Amino acid sequence: MKTFLTPLLTTLLLAAPLTAQEISQPEVDPGVASPFAFVQGGGKSQRQAEVAQSDSGSRVIGGELAEDGEWPWQVALLINGAPVGAEAQFCGGSMVLDNWVLTAAHCVHMKDPNGVYRDLNPAGISVFVGSNEIADGKGDIVPVETIIRYPDYVGTEFDHDIALIKLAHAPKVPYQTIKVPDAEFGDALDQPGVRTIVTGWGLTEGAKQTEFMREAEIQMMSRDMCNQMMLEARAKAAAEGLTYAAQAFGLKQEETELVWKELIKYVREPMSKNMLCSGTFEGGKTSCSGDSGGPLVVPLGDGQYIQAGVVSWGMSDSATGSCAEDALFSAYTRVSNYVDWLNQTVNAN
Repeated sequence: MKTFLTPLLTTLLLAAPLTAQEISQPEVDPGVASPFAFVQGGGKSQRQAEVAQSDSGSRVIGGELAEDGEWPWQVALLINGAPVGAEAQFCGGSMVLDNWVLTAAHCVHMKDPNGVYRDLNPAGISVFVGSNEIADGKGDIVPVETIIRYPDYVGTEFDHDIALIKLAHAPKVPYQTIKVPDAEFGDALDQPGVRTIVTGWGLTEGAKQTEFMREAEIQMMSRDMCNQMMLEARAKAAAEGLTYAAQAFGLKQEETELVWKELIKYVREPMSKNMLCSGTFEGGKTSCSGDSGGPLVVPLGDGQYIQAGVVSWGMSDSATGSCAEDALFSAYTRVSNYVDWLNQTVNAN
């Protein structure tokens, strides 16, 4: 375990506070935050009503409106039976082949009424392709034939948060596919400072819905640094609670330190090696609810793009229940770790 979790409790309690509010907040829990269930239950409309008096700008967190025709591989996952528009959209994805969409596993795997995790019924969703505006008469709405999530993904965690959707047919409107990197190229992209761009139709600043695609330019950040920031914040919160408990039980300082050392043996890093960390040091540029499953792309020198990540999870704001708008970073599934699985799945289906 990292040494920064082992200082004395008094040192943790006296440490300078972190500057970003979201780092002290828990990240979204996949077990209670299914994008499909959120939209199906009217979550988008309710969240918008709760902030109807807000005067914050309507844009992707820290981003801007994408130009018409930009990001032609980006797709939206829609709930069938709902009017075509922002309220029907619950996740994003990307065209990686003519009839295959790459997305996040937590977008298509959720609890049923009995609390059992299951993949969504393909007949319940469709994929919107070919337009940056989700509206009647725009783009093409393609039926889904099959949903295949990575086999090691479980609904209670975000590790291995990747899935494929096979379309019933290729879209009948103009679109493009995007390539993904192999393991070696993935290592080259996963370097601090590499420019990245995240796109989608997720909730914008002020928790507003948007039918227009937005984009935000961010950069790769050190996974170790992102983990350290989150773990230090958790350690401070845990230390305060443990100090209170120790006082209540009358533990001596050395006894409290023994309890602390035993506790941190079981701590796991929030971001695994299957995840990328991308954001900005000043904060305020990030993906938000509804962006899940969408692409994190890297511009190449020849004017093309390659998809390094899939939008997976980020920090939540305890006050609003939505994403933290001043977040320094979010987590993205590291696509290059799954190229073999992607090839095997496509070839077998």
